[in-house]
Amino acid sequence: MSMFCYQCQETVKNTGCTIKGVCGKNEEVAKLQDLLIYTLKGISDIVVKGKVDISKYAESNYEVLSSLFMTITNANFDDGSIERQIRKMLSIRDELRKSVSADGLPDAATFVADSREAMLDKAATVGILATENEDIRSLREMIIYGLKGMAAYAEHAKNIGKENPDVNHFIYEALAATLDDSLNADDLVTLTLKTGEYGVKVMALLDEANTSKYGNPEITEVNIGVRRNPAILISGHDLTDLEQLLEQTKGTGVDVYTHSEMLPAHYYPAFKKYDNFVGNYGNAWWKQVGEFESFHGPILFTTNCIVPPKSEEVRKRIFTTGATGFPGCPHITADTNGKKDFSEIITLAKTLPAPDEIETGTIVGGFAHNQVLALADKVVDAVKSGAIKKFFVMAGCDGRMKSREYYTEFAEKLPQDTVILTAGCAKYRYNKLKLGDIGGIPRVLDAGQCNDSYSLAVIALKLKEVFGLDDINKLPIAFNIAWYEQKAVIVLLALLYLGVKNIHLGPTLPGFLSPNVAKVLVEKFGIAGINDVDADIELFMAQ
Repeated sequence: MSMFCYQCQETVKNTGCTIKGVCGKNEEVAKLQDLLIYTLKGISDIVVKGKVDISKYAESNYEVLSSLFMTITNANFDDGSIERQIRKMLSIRDELRKSVSADGLPDAATFVADSREAMLDKAATVGILATENEDIRSLREMIIYGLKGMAAYAEHAKNIGKENPDVNHFIYEALAATLDDSLNADDLVTLTLKTGEYGVKVMALLDEANTSKYGNPEITEVNIGVRRNPAILISGHDLTDLEQLLEQTKGTGVDVYTHSEMLPAHYYPAFKKYDNFVGNYGNAWWKQVGEFESFHGPILFTTNCIVPPKSEEVRKRIFTTGATGFPGCPHITADTNGKKDFSEIITLAKTLPAPDEIETGTIVGGFAHNQVLALADKVVDAVKSGAIKKFFVMAGCDGRMKSREYYTEFAEKLPQDTVILTAGCAKYRYNKLKLGDIGGIPRVLDAGQCNDSYSLAVIALKLKEVFGLDDINKLPIAFNIAWYEQKAVIVLLALLYLGVKNIHLGPTLPGFLSPNVAKVLVEKFGIAGINDVDADIELFMAQ
């Protein structure tokens, strides 16, 4: 076995990638990512056992977030950048260790691997399968995957200037706990729910960061056609990168289009002042291989969701920043003030043709919690009158598997008196369908990016209050969620912490769930998979 990874939904046979990742990462990248995570565990153990005051180590805290983020599926394929990050984290680890007794510290806090070969040799002994007990391994990995999603959201918030020290403390605590062999399965289940608790906190933090700087999302029609100007396509999730790109392209004659999870940026008032912020191009992340060819201009990846390009011509137009990386693609870093110079991208854009039009029209979004709560009276009246029988939360991720056509068919077959609440790129399975409205309320309410699943939780909690219910599960809301990567894991854990039960998860249950851990989730929280569309709709409507 040259590698082992089962952190995403598309892992081979839902058991694990052992030769090359379905995502496209090779053996060396997989092993270096394992070693990076192991290094973070060592740092965390030093922090916890040494009672280190992390408030004095702001740069280290940020690098821990970035390191976790780099290992999210489809974020970074550049073995060189991961190796450099390991070396940086080992330096931070060794500096922290100077003020702490080495007695009782685990191997992760002391190992030395100077050369690339030594790193790979070490990685082969500290990966996922190093934990022999299947259930302990399953729980440890679920916690780590939740932390990866948490770190992504925390880094976005930090980039806007918002930070929650408690979240940083918890990340160290939880990473250190995954080295503690004295913790049994019950202890780790408790820690898993605590991870969900901090997932709620970090999503609230990012919501505050985004809305305080860019305003509350509002109902917006987004153009999906094109203009005849040269253009840049921006993908990912980081709004600060988009803001800087728009500022630097202003007045240059270069248009900017969003791609995939950057679509919800159009809903924020602050971005509507840019005349060159044209619209959204294409669909979910996995369709980029073809859509990037027809776009013609440069593509900037701000976060994960890179698909290794098949065309060398496309690869030459890809730029990365933040936690992302791809071999041979220019990587743009920030200066000490967080500023990034996108002039190389803009210069290239001016030499390239305008994008080909692949569709026309508009799509509507902007239904985050503030906007929906502004419509609360209308929504409540529709529920009380029976015009709306049920809400379906269909948030999460999209992916390549044919089985994901289930979600399009599910949306099409839902009764006309139901409304879909969505967030994340899963929406591309149905956000362009003509599903109509109920008394002026669109039947697809898009709250935004995957982190905006927090909005859906806020909406549900507010409706619970409005209807005077004592349990969120008594609301006419069903959860049928698609997942793909680790940000979806932290969203799921957050929902479980909030007490949401009977969540259906697909197109498959996570491969990292051992049979016993899966049994706990089923018995305690009512987690279930998906089946036949008609049967599932009948089941949901009867609940």
